[in-house]
Amino acid sequence: MDIQNIIVSHDNTRNHLDGVSTMIQKGKITTIIGPNGCGKSTLLSVMSRNNMPKSGNVSLENKDLLHYKSKEFAKKLAIVYQQNEIPKDLTIEKLVGFGRLPYQTILKRNQEEDAKAIEWALACTNLLEKRNTDLEALSGGERQRVWIAMALAQQSEILCLDEPTTYLDIFYQIELLELVKALNKEHGFTIVMVLHDINQAIRYSDYIILMKTGQIVAEGAPRDVITREVIKEVYGVEAVFHEDKQLGFYMVPLGI
Repeated sequence: MDIQNIIVSHDNTRNHLDGVSTMIQKGKITTIIGPNGCGKSTLLSVMSRNNMPKSGNVSLENKDLLHYKSKEFAKKLAIVYQQNEIPKDLTIEKLVGFGRLPYQTILKRNQEEDAKAIEWALACTNLLEKRNTDLEALSGGERQRVWIAMALAQQSEILCLDEPTTYLDIFYQIELLELVKALNKEHGFTIVMVLHDINQAIRYSDYIILMKTGQIVAEGAPRDVITREVIKEVYGVEAVFHEDKQLGFYMVPLGI
């Protein structure tokens, strides 16, 4: 995905984009990080066609996103938001089944193909045994996995996740990020996600885009992007970095 000179304007100074250009690498995990209001989620919403920029363009496979028909684009990219409204009286399996809508028309529906895709999505997210459970009975972490399962049933090539670990306790955060890693390594999904936790971004990303006030400050491999100087510039805090055999490369903030 090629992103060129995207400008998104708002009445205030938060969540805007000021000439953002970057490239999302196929088959990689790309994580967008930065302070609150820097434009992380806005950039993700532009990639998913949920926010139309004032100027600039985004292309996928050398085709402008705006030139894709809705169902055609849904087969290319799926997005899972930070918060989702829970439908009442709906089971996990039925919600995941909504991911098959791009493949259905009034006159045509391949039930066997739909069933296989739903089964695979439930298996990937470890939800097979709970497939008949009502959504209202699930924990926050389980609900997030259900929304990811619905996106997987969509069988898109790119999976976008907008702050997927927010509001989850540490167990479910790690569980979800390990799932994201497996989807990338084992199934070849291109992943683009927004995270707040810098160490999680370091650990689970191939590529990091670091933003501040609507612009990209640095991008590249985690070790190249997350440096003492950059963290001080973007977040206003001092930090040190360590290397551990078990933990790998990680950051410890010291103070302001």
